[in-house]
Amino acid sequence: MAAVSLDALHRSENLNLQRFLLRKLGNPADAADAAQETYLRLVKALTTTDLDHPRLFLFHLARNVAANLGKRRRFEARLFRSMTDLELSSVVDGHAQTETQVIAREQLRLVAATIDGLPPRCREAFLLSTVEGLSNGEVAVRLGVSRNMVEKHLIKALLHIRRACHEFF
Repeated sequence: MAAVSLDALHRSENLNLQRFLLRKLGNPADAADAAQETYLRLVKALTTTDLDHPRLFLFHLARNVAANLGKRRRFEARLFRSMTDLELSSVVDGHAQTETQVIAREQLRLVAATIDGLPPRCREAFLLSTVEGLSNGEVAVRLGVSRNMVEKHLIKALLHIRRACHEFF
């Protein structure tokens, strides 16, 4: 990237990048987060690679970042929806009752502690699969294990979480 500086690329493409990410994510805050992550990944890539087409690479990174962020947001929404859905009867003047909020926080703490309590490789496979949205094959490559081993880790994690959180799942 000797011909184009990072600063020049940012000045020439940032507005287009923001629009691109806003179309992909539909949320200005997520688009801003994704743009920042895209530039961070670009800086990291530039330490090891010369780019012939920095603009193309920038938008390729942005597409991947947007896809990962979208997957993470959908996962978080699914995970926390079951724990934080409030019945209309528990809402008073637009605010959830304190008791319901405390219960939801405790449930969230239990899920997080349960995930933290998994064996390291099992936890890593689970998080790569669920949070980052990687396929079993991608997780296997990332961890350097077989797909079969990834599937075993995921089954073990899901069973462990279901047992620990059986009261509200």
